[in-house]
Amino acid sequence: MYMEDRIKLSVLGFSFNQTQSGTYGLVLAEEDGLRRLMVVIGTPEAQSIAFKLQGSIPPRPLTHDLFQMLLSQFAILLLEVNIYKYENGVFFSKMIFRQGSEIIEIESRTSDAIAIALRTKSPVFTTEAIMQDQAVVFDESTASENSLEDERDNLALDYSLLNKEELESLLKDAIDGEDYELASLLRDELLRKKGRSY
Repeated sequence: MYMEDRIKLSVLGFSFNQTQSGTYGLVLAEEDGLRRLMVVIGTPEAQSIAFKLQGSIPPRPLTHDLFQMLLSQFAILLLEVNIYKYENGVFFSKMIFRQGSEIIEIESRTSDAIAIALRTKSPVFTTEAIMQDQAVVFDESTASENSLEDERDNLALDYSLLNKEELESLLKDAIDGEDYELASLLRDELLRKKGRSY
């Protein structure tokens, strides 16, 4: 069940380098390392992850929130997510659950597994082989003690992912939290969306 040479990953944010329309690059960082893994995900999963990374609550529970609530109600613990294979441009993942004394493995899309892992604060792992084949190396010359945090801050969320209702909810949160720089970005995106829909 558990892989040898496992690499623990943390979610940094989104890359603006879109490889195809309607998809986004989710950047995962090797903990205590310089390698970065990019997983291409669809818009709904990107929206779900963006909400969690931003610490905002959507107007209504998203599918991944519902999944988390079900896990909690039935006392099921997500032990970890394993990104165990890369084939034909697709990452394959398993979610490892525990209910009582029973351990259950479920195959999952990587985007869904990560969205749920963020909500349950569960670790995400991959293999050394996948990192060697697919990861890119972060520029070591610019690395500092706070480089992971700095990099996370620089991977700003693409707010064009969100619909008007979601943007309005984030805007209210930003104003309530007196984050006026974020509020300005969200307001501009709302105006762009309103302009496009007319």
